Amino acid sequence: MNKLYIGNVSAEASEEDFETIFEQWKIPHSGPFLVKTGYAFVDCPDEKAAMKAIDVLSGKVELHGKVLEVEHSVPKRQRVLPGDQHLFMLPSAMEKLNGYMMENYALKVSYIPDETAAPDGSSAGGRRGFNARGPPRSSSPGLGARPKVQSDIPLRVLVPTQFVGAIIGKEGATIRNITKLTHSKIDIHRKENAGAAEKPITIHSTPEGCSNACRTIMEIMQKEALDTKFTEEIPLKILAHNNFVGRLIGKEGRNLKKIEQDTGTKITISPLQDLTLYNPERTITVKGSIEACSRAEEEVMKKIRESYESDMAAMNLQSNLIPGLNLNALGLFPSGAPGMGPSMSNVPPPGAHGGCSSFGIAPAEGMDAKQRMVIIVGPPEAQFKAQCRIFGKLKEENFFGPKEEVKLEAHIKVPSFAAGRVIGKGGKTVNELQNLTCAEVVVPRDQTPDENDQVIVKISGHFFACQLAQRKIQEILAQVRRQQQAKPASGAQPPLPRRK
Repeated sequence: MNKLYIGNVSAEASEEDFETIFEQWKIPHSGPFLVKTGYAFVDCPDEKAAMKAIDVLSGKVELHGKVLEVEHSVPKRQRVLPGDQHLFMLPSAMEKLNGYMMENYALKVSYIPDETAAPDGSSAGGRRGFNARGPPRSSSPGLGARPKVQSDIPLRVLVPTQFVGAIIGKEGATIRNITKLTHSKIDIHRKENAGAAEKPITIHSTPEGCSNACRTIMEIMQKEALDTKFTEEIPLKILAHNNFVGRLIGKEGRNLKKIEQDTGTKITISPLQDLTLYNPERTITVKGSIEACSRAEEEVMKKIRESYESDMAAMNLQSNLIPGLNLNALGLFPSGAPGMGPSMSNVPPPGAHGGCSSFGIAPAEGMDAKQRMVIIVGPPEAQFKAQCRIFGKLKEENFFGPKEEVKLEAHIKVPSFAAGRVIGKGGKTVNELQNLTCAEVVVPRDQTPDENDQVIVKISGHFFACQLAQRKIQEILAQVRRQQQAKPASGAQPPLPRRK
């Protein structure tokens, strides 16, 4: 194949320009240059000349402000068209490279989907971002049909230590075969918890790839148990971050019961007391046949992935509400290996990243008082962190049951003249606020303003509902202040609101 494709060609380029470049680099060609809009073709006398052109010119030579891309031209019949469910040449390359020994190390090759690439047939600039040129070419990575995107949440399972050797296989042959068949990346953490009866395994792949790899591992353990006359039942043990377990269980355990009924398995979850600062994961034990456990794993991980995606969406929303807020630094969501980050108790102290807050505990209102008020003062980001820490701490200390969501009441002090704006005409604004945030917002109508002419707005709900409601109220107050400033100054500005 001695015909070359030249991409990323400027509209100003001409046949003479290419003649000059090939002559300058002493690259022979056996025919004229066929120059089109954005690309060109040329024939070389032999493979050696074609390879020289690719090595010397591709990505290195600039023409009219654009760096040329040179590669072999692929005939139309060999191109991968949109809708083809395979990648040209990649499977055979993976088959040859997987398990290949190099300097006493076995190579592992897997797909890495290009998540930034445009959907099939809709690439903004054509091939590799160049000008459009018909259907995608099979030799262009990232275009054409692509494998499904790898899940952000890996599958983590615990296996008995005595079966780890069988899963790895002689010289790693078994684990290589699993990764090859399931297109997954599997990490067996043999050095963790030395002497422990169980070892964690992390599987990175698409949801289908994770499930297939998990099923294969269960089959290997079952076969090894028969060969070694291991008589105890081998359940499937899935590790999941505590942040997601409550939603997996569902209200009154409905989600878990449904999975058990649909799959014919028995599922139990390790207690909260087993959690530590360094181990925020809980163990989900599934008992049943391999087929049933495999189906249960799919349903369990589906719920966990949905919870993760929901939390990430809420995190992105909150980051938009508080400009400049880096929620990844707060430890609210998994970091590093997704789904296995620090727990709430690992959240940095307020003020560790950015502005600082100060807070204190108000005295009890009576001898029989069951609640105390925590007063928090500081910029929005610091208040967010402090409230996050309080919500998380109450959950960790078991003030709320494992199936309960932490819901607290927050008070915001607002100028009395702005209270009506929070309520809105006929309660319209406060009703819209409650519908938007899923928090309960109450502005007592008959309360007497304090010495600073401020009244209290009460907000009840889970953490993100409270945060969203607080931010929306702050936006209303900011709008009121802007309107006040637009009027001729007639006295001192109203005091800024303070959160309680």
